[in-house]
Amino acid sequence: MQGAVLNEAERLNQLFQQAGAKTVHADVLQPAETLLDIYGEDIRARAYITADPLRGEMMLRPDFTVPIVQAHMAGGVDPARYCYAGKVFRKQETDETRNVEFVQAGYEVFASASPAEADAEVFALISQGLNGLPVRAATGDIGILKAAVRGLNTSDARKAALMRHIWRPARFTNLLHRFGADPVQSETRRAILSAADPFADVGPSAGLRRRAEVAARIERLRQDAKTPPISNEELALIDRILGLRDTAPKVLLDLRDIAQSLPAIAPAVDTLAARLDALEKRAIDVEALEFEGSFGRTSLEYYDGFVFGFYAEHHAEMPPVATGGRYDALTSVLGKGRVIPAVGGVIRPALAVQLREGHND
Repeated sequence: MQGAVLNEAERLNQLFQQAGAKTVHADVLQPAETLLDIYGEDIRARAYITADPLRGEMMLRPDFTVPIVQAHMAGGVDPARYCYAGKVFRKQETDETRNVEFVQAGYEVFASASPAEADAEVFALISQGLNGLPVRAATGDIGILKAAVRGLNTSDARKAALMRHIWRPARFTNLLHRFGADPVQSETRRAILSAADPFADVGPSAGLRRRAEVAARIERLRQDAKTPPISNEELALIDRILGLRDTAPKVLLDLRDIAQSLPAIAPAVDTLAARLDALEKRAIDVEALEFEGSFGRTSLEYYDGFVFGFYAEHHAEMPPVATGGRYDALTSVLGKGRVIPAVGGVIRPALAVQLREGHND
């Protein structure tokens, strides 16, 4: 099996090279600080971290994208295409049957011109790599949800809080609906927020937070308490976006309708339309392509636009065979403000081999 996996990885790498990609490599150990800054502390539960006496905390790479973006932003040209194959490492705390290390083969495109064309290029190439396998594709666009949040008639602080939790669906929904109603406050909180001096008669400070930090937190809560709730109409529009699940052309029509009431999403909807046109030109059957409004929100947290996945048709228990998406904001973070639009995708060769062998039996 291992030999077959390596052969499949090499086959995919050659396919990506033929598409114009340069093969690159990334160290197995990556600086944990950078990855924690990007993914947040939640990644600790999913990654293997160790301490190096000279370099500090190091992490077994959870994927290839971050080190490739770092290398490209340090001096790569525009446009550029890269491919790679190698192991990544993920903890599996809830399912002991899943591998904690597995091979990925991937393709990344950095190109300022026509993001919709680059999206279609990556999706079509990943689809070609899986040609003949019993898989179905699912797509989404986190950029539409982010545009919807930015367009809400509420405070910048509330929008920022919602943006932080886009990749945590339950927290996002709870927060959204808390902002949409007058909050029920405890007697203690009401007393603190209404007090002229909330520190009066509290005695010496205790705990890990300094008094200045507590005071700043109280002031934020006071300002939030003065913010009018998000309207029921806007809440319904967000819920409608999250609940979309149909073929991409039908979802596009629904989103055009939603944009009449939430104009902030119109540019993102136009991008979706351009992407579907580009996919159709690459012989993708967009009339049958699935689109889900909430798709991709439990993936790694750097995707901010187009997202996709390929899944085994007859094995719901199997992890996705391939995934990918757009991550423009990540290039800004790692490029210290310099942005080059980027999109990529990965295939898990072991799962492709497993499906191919099963499909041929």
